[in-house]
Amino acid sequence: MDILRISDLRIGFTVHGLARDVVKGVSLRVPAGKTVALVGESGSGKSVISQAIMGLLPRNGGVTGGEILFRDPQTPGQSIDIAGLKAEGKEIRALRGGRIGMIFQEPMSSLSPVHTIGNQIEEALQLHRPTGKAQARELIEAMLARVGFKDPRRAYGFYSFELSGGLRQRAMLAMALICQPALLIADEPTTALDVTIQAQVLDLMSDLQAEMGMAILLITHDLGVVANMADEVVVIYHGEIMESGPVEDIFRRPRHPYLKALLKASPHFDMAEGERLVALREARPREPVAPRPAPAADAAPLLSVRDLRKTYTTGSRSFFGKGTLSTVVAVDGVSFDIRRGECLGLVGESGCGKTTVSKIIMRAVKPDAGEIVFDDGAGPVDMLAMDAETLRRFRPRVQMIFQDPVSSLSPRMTVMNILREPLVIHERGEGDDKIARVRALMDDVGLDARFLNRYPHSFSGGQRQRIGIARALALDPDLIICDEPVSALDVSVQAQILNLLKDLQAERGLTFLFISHNLAVVNYMADRIAVMANGRIVEIAPRHALFSKPSHPYTRALLKSVPYADLDRKLDFKLVAPGGASDDSHWAPAFRRQPDGAALAHLPLGEGHFVLARPGADIKELA
Repeated sequence: MDILRISDLRIGFTVHGLARDVVKGVSLRVPAGKTVALVGESGSGKSVISQAIMGLLPRNGGVTGGEILFRDPQTPGQSIDIAGLKAEGKEIRALRGGRIGMIFQEPMSSLSPVHTIGNQIEEALQLHRPTGKAQARELIEAMLARVGFKDPRRAYGFYSFELSGGLRQRAMLAMALICQPALLIADEPTTALDVTIQAQVLDLMSDLQAEMGMAILLITHDLGVVANMADEVVVIYHGEIMESGPVEDIFRRPRHPYLKALLKASPHFDMAEGERLVALREARPREPVAPRPAPAADAAPLLSVRDLRKTYTTGSRSFFGKGTLSTVVAVDGVSFDIRRGECLGLVGESGCGKTTVSKIIMRAVKPDAGEIVFDDGAGPVDMLAMDAETLRRFRPRVQMIFQDPVSSLSPRMTVMNILREPLVIHERGEGDDKIARVRALMDDVGLDARFLNRYPHSFSGGQRQRIGIARALALDPDLIICDEPVSALDVSVQAQILNLLKDLQAERGLTFLFISHNLAVVNYMADRIAVMANGRIVEIAPRHALFSKPSHPYTRALLKSVPYADLDRKLDFKLVAPGGASDDSHWAPAFRRQPDGAALAHLPLGEGHFVLARPGADIKELA
């Protein structure tokens, strides 16, 4: 039996008085107890279809044709056409959150910051299944335990901002499932999560599906997640279905050119040396530039970081000095070098200290201890000892590309002003020279100079990230820190941006510190990779050595958690980081902090491969 059957669905939006179809005759089905994946890029209509099923379309949108039939197993023989229900009528309100649950992409903005997790879940329960206060609390704590909260009684009173990303997503799952829906819609449920947390959430969804017998409509652009979760796959592009069928046919016998291109656009671990990602559609062609010669092998590192340490104090203290204060060590003795012209990847889960390290290098955060030396060939410079004026003159040498291309660009400035601003601040060139430089930057990143008078909101996510890259290049920096530069982008746009960064690195001799939690992306970009856990670098090695011979249990857990877009290499969710990859109680004794307080050391395994372990541990055994 099909829980959901969508036939010839058409959805239109009215913008500035003009009607426009965004979903054009879509048909799909979700069988009882099965998982159907709806796959496509941003703007393809995936989320609009989910909004239509939930009756949550914006006011300027509406269903213009077709039907959305929902068959509830509790009322056999009956079906409800959701497309024909009143937008705010009793019927749709009874279905939404009751018989049809939904998990949204961003749990932080989907949960109320002023209500506890328990109160929000109770609201959903009381709306659809009115229950006594004590019984409701009992049901909610049982559901919180089922979705993986270790102390459900305590979790009931938490606010969303007190939870990590993975726990927030579990709370969303508890809210969606508290009324035991027949259909769960999961809209990009793991996009914002680390690979280990993602594996745990997907495992949890599979277990709860088997336990409750519900159907799942999984909306995603991650083909690795699809290969590990879906029974059937529907591929959508610009509001039309390109291909659909069982997961076996989609991955082993793809037929539509769009699906084949999607499969080639994702970075994966089997790529040959020098192989490029194939973008679905190439950006505007760039003028090729002759690559710069590589620096001498014996040249000093461009950046040397030694023994960085940073602690944060959290809690509160009253007027009389009483209160609870706790110290968190965010960065604990981090050391590494970045050679000129190379890309060093820095990987780890959220909260491991990656971004704090980047902020310390940018002098946005002051460390408690440590040393950062910059040497571009003109002699070493101590970056932490610079006064304000020296730092202002030094700033152009180190620039940053941010994670979110929306919030990192001012909505009140045109592209011309955004790209000209660094040149004005650092007094580079006269009026006409600045404009010529801005036009050259647009050409460097493959954007048309005619776009210079537009504002950021009129660009796609990929185009906005290109503007961010152009801004970082404006002052000809020696080092660019890329903090999750493609995590907010679709797989197709991601391929364009990664290829662009590689081209710019070769042409300009750029040096990158590339921060990411996506190991496949780091594998494509980096020459060497440093793995970070609990504020420390636990392993550092050339790319090929790290992926072929990972030594630290944390690195192995990260690699085990990556979902492949390959049906022959499915993840065994039960083996992935039980209790969390960074929980050192699961590590072998040689890798744990020593009971006697003895320091761990980076032991050499050969060919520039180092692992953090107990001094005197058997290196052959570690390798």
